[in-house]
Amino acid sequence: MIASGTPATPADPAAPVHIVWDWNGTLLHDIDAVIVATNASFAEFGFAPITLERYRELYVVPVPKFYERLMGRLPTDAEWEVMDATFHRHYWAAADAAGLTEGARELLRDWQADGLTQSLLSLAPHEKLVPLVQAHGIDRHFLRVDGRTGPSHTSKAGHLVRHLAALEQTGVTAARTVLIGDAVDDALAAAQVGARAVLYTGGSHSRRSLESAGVAVVDTLAEAVSAARRLAE
Repeated sequence: MIASGTPATPADPAAPVHIVWDWNGTLLHDIDAVIVATNASFAEFGFAPITLERYRELYVVPVPKFYERLMGRLPTDAEWEVMDATFHRHYWAAADAAGLTEGARELLRDWQADGLTQSLLSLAPHEKLVPLVQAHGIDRHFLRVDGRTGPSHTSKAGHLVRHLAALEQTGVTAARTVLIGDAVDDALAAAQVGARAVLYTGGSHSRRSLESAGVAVVDTLAEAVSAARRLAE
């Protein structure tokens, strides 16, 4: 098992690259639903609505720190429970209408057709994630689909450790893995386990925010897959 914060053992440079896909804001184009749900949770506490541009400038994981940027302080446990419950109530009411990001279906199909492997890891609740991925008809492209179990105010690093550990028997190694996501937290998680990352601008962060992570930043998923191929060379 890959230990959090421990560099992975060097892998065979000729081994195929494995992609770990993020879901929300990456494969699923759900940013409109996110903004609706965020503003609904803000309204519970009298905050003014937030625009997409400001959301992307301020968003950060773990999510309570995002609220801290807006409130000037971390929300109390009671406030967080209300905000989180309100967000998810409104988000999941809208998420069914969200479609896959442009080109996602074809990219997943073609990567698999090339004999390469991929999996999906999300901070969306596991019991919500799996049926939604199945409903989009893309679950067959993944070796594994993992959503979040446990509290919602976590980062992805620990989940990525467990995800890769579960894939060890398939030959997947962190050193030959590229995580494609839409958040700085994705890059931090990848670095923590010795994987690489490519960040996509169509989700939760602005380009400026993503570039602070020091990894490849792209504007389309096609570019993300191309970057993953180059990283594997």
